[in-house]
Amino acid sequence: MPRLSDTMTEGVVGQWLKHEGDIVRRGDTLAEIETDKATMELEAYDSGVLTRIIAPEGSTVPIGQPIAVIDDQTGGAEPGGGQVVSTAPTDGAAAAVAPTPASPAAPPEAGPTQTPMAAAAVRATPLVRKLAHEHGIDLASVKGTGPSGRIVRADIEGAVSQTTTSTPASSATVPATPKARPAPATAEGDEQVPLSSIRRITAQRLTESAAAPHFYLTTVADVDALQKLRAELNAELFDGGPKISITDLLIRACAVALRSHIHVNSSWGGDHLIQHRQVNIGCAVATDNGLLVPVVRDADRKSLTEIAGEAHTLIERARAGRLTPDELTGSTFTISNLGMYGIDHFTAVINPPEAAVLAVGAVQQEAVVRDGQLSAATTLKLTLSIDHRVLDGATAAEFLQALVHILEHPLRIMA
Repeated sequence: MPRLSDTMTEGVVGQWLKHEGDIVRRGDTLAEIETDKATMELEAYDSGVLTRIIAPEGSTVPIGQPIAVIDDQTGGAEPGGGQVVSTAPTDGAAAAVAPTPASPAAPPEAGPTQTPMAAAAVRATPLVRKLAHEHGIDLASVKGTGPSGRIVRADIEGAVSQTTTSTPASSATVPATPKARPAPATAEGDEQVPLSSIRRITAQRLTESAAAPHFYLTTVADVDALQKLRAELNAELFDGGPKISITDLLIRACAVALRSHIHVNSSWGGDHLIQHRQVNIGCAVATDNGLLVPVVRDADRKSLTEIAGEAHTLIERARAGRLTPDELTGSTFTISNLGMYGIDHFTAVINPPEAAVLAVGAVQQEAVVRDGQLSAATTLKLTLSIDHRVLDGATAAEFLQALVHILEHPLRIMA
């Protein structure tokens, strides 16, 4: 299992595109791997015959663990000259082809004080052992369904499911460890849905974000002029490509504002702050598997039409699960727009280690007072979530004020 992203510790085999007995050539796509960020293609590092698939579809495999055997006719340890294809866990780009290690010696037969499922003979990865410990599962009682009887993550999840749906435990049952949280109550007909890789990493990152002291600022922009500019640009420039959206305008407007408010374009570094030279805007995208945040890099140096084309492509690739790690990393500021769902306004959770995230509501027609007269206006509510360790209220307010001014005088977006 290769490391396909900087935060990946394991991968899920989504689909094998080659089958046992198939001839493969270097560069052929072997399988689709679900990482903590997206679904990615795994290419063959060598040519030969795919003699054995070790990790079946749906299995979760730690990085560096073998998932398949390719017979390259060099006479490796695998029967028929097969060699296990894996990659070093410290570098997702470098491939290492190592012979299959010899099978370990069979454990001694159980004596009067040793059972056939003694803990020393249980085959499980450190991650599986950790999960079993957290849920109070005795590995000796779990039947492994992985290669050579290895206990895999799915086996632990199955054991947890049986525990939570079974009758109350007797006094002889091994109690859960003190660290284990009580399982939520279940009723007949309830279904356990396994976490996808994206959902799992989202939960981890949101937990990290919760440690940041948030505060929130909300304001309203009059976007009559912005809507008029958008309509004119789409009428004049649209030639079959993607039309300019409100999100595209916001990406460009935020980039312009960040260029003159560098303190907001910062990250928390633990014992220091990082002020970024590049203005890279992340755009939250909802997908069937969870939330992804593709990044428009150097948004302050790109034209509005360039941003529109790039954002459209990134959103399509996100929903298809085809984003690369580079397209998902490096953001310095994030925008989350729920206006298309009719949401008036909301507060977004900061994408760590960034200093702030902008939550955008729906464009609405409202009654406003202008020069003492009641009139109709097109408005947009904006809420900035800020990490108070990085920014103070006045600094964040100045940025939000500048952003509103740009949106209300949208020719500045074109500058």
